[in-house]
Amino acid sequence: MPKKFKKSSPVKAQILIVDDDSAILSLFERAMRVAGHNCAVAHDGKSALSMISRTSFDLVITDINMPEMNGIELATQILTDFPTDVIVMTGQATGYQYDEIINIGASDFVEKPFSIQEIILRIQRVLRERRLKEEAKNSHEELKQAYVDSIHRLVMASEFKDEDTGDHIIRIGEYSALISRKLNQSDQFIETISYAAPMHDVGKIGIPDIILLKPGQLTQDEFNTMKRHTLIGAKLLSRSKSRILQMAREIALFHHEKFNGTGYPKGLSGTKIPLSGRIVAIADTFDALTSKRPYKDPYPPEMVYDIIRREKGGHFDPEITDIFLENFDTFVAIRTQSGVLAQVQLEHFKLSERDQTRIQT
Repeated sequence: MPKKFKKSSPVKAQILIVDDDSAILSLFERAMRVAGHNCAVAHDGKSALSMISRTSFDLVITDINMPEMNGIELATQILTDFPTDVIVMTGQATGYQYDEIINIGASDFVEKPFSIQEIILRIQRVLRERRLKEEAKNSHEELKQAYVDSIHRLVMASEFKDEDTGDHIIRIGEYSALISRKLNQSDQFIETISYAAPMHDVGKIGIPDIILLKPGQLTQDEFNTMKRHTLIGAKLLSRSKSRILQMAREIALFHHEKFNGTGYPKGLSGTKIPLSGRIVAIADTFDALTSKRPYKDPYPPEMVYDIIRREKGGHFDPEITDIFLENFDTFVAIRTQSGVLAQVQLEHFKLSERDQTRIQT
């Protein structure tokens, strides 16, 4: 016997009908109940907004001509403030062009009078499209998470000898996102740098262990070799169409540049250094100073604060330094989520041999 295929069942939904005509509301309530949807009604825009603020609706169907707030104003506010689809209906279509209504973001436009069968079919179409968009969004999020997880594994492979690698790469992303938010950067920039910043040192995969793990001061030749990790990282991350990897390349290349032009690899200064590089420079330095490394123990917060303060305009962008210092407690809170910071008397604490030559005191 041929295999029987089930028809897909209609999408069930929470629907709000807004109209100042009680007869229309009654008609919709009966029709939606027969169609299997949960239906609520409102007689005006103000009541509708109050209901939407308390209850999550999949779809709002609103008349245009209503007192106080018309349907266009209501639809515009709904589509701005809530994740809800809107169908607009009117008996005076001549005053509103279809493309004008669709351009505000409405999912459909219905002219009165209409048959209830037609409106049910239109509702089902809008709800199916809503479901497909949600499924696509979920798939995109899963793909992005797998993508980011792969990136983090690559970074950990390059730094797996460090005791604190996993937490370190997560913190760098959090610090960088926090600074970006305080700089009033776009949501896209903030999200991108949170994923890209952890790749700042991926080039260390090409640096010999004898240099990476050396407990004492590096010789000039060793330091020159260490500096190559910026170029190696940039090469590893180059030629990608991914927005995240493009910024990651930029960060890998420029996060050791200094605002006064004495950094590496290109000796850029001021705003010639990309913003992402200037942000990660201070985020990475803070985390490195407060973490254990092969050549040093973690420094106390007070000492770290003072080191970074004195490098304003030298190593670090002055504006970013001010933001960092103003929010220092927040950075410390992020840092302490994955470990206790050093608690020692400052007068008994000394800079590491390597840092004595690299940090101006």
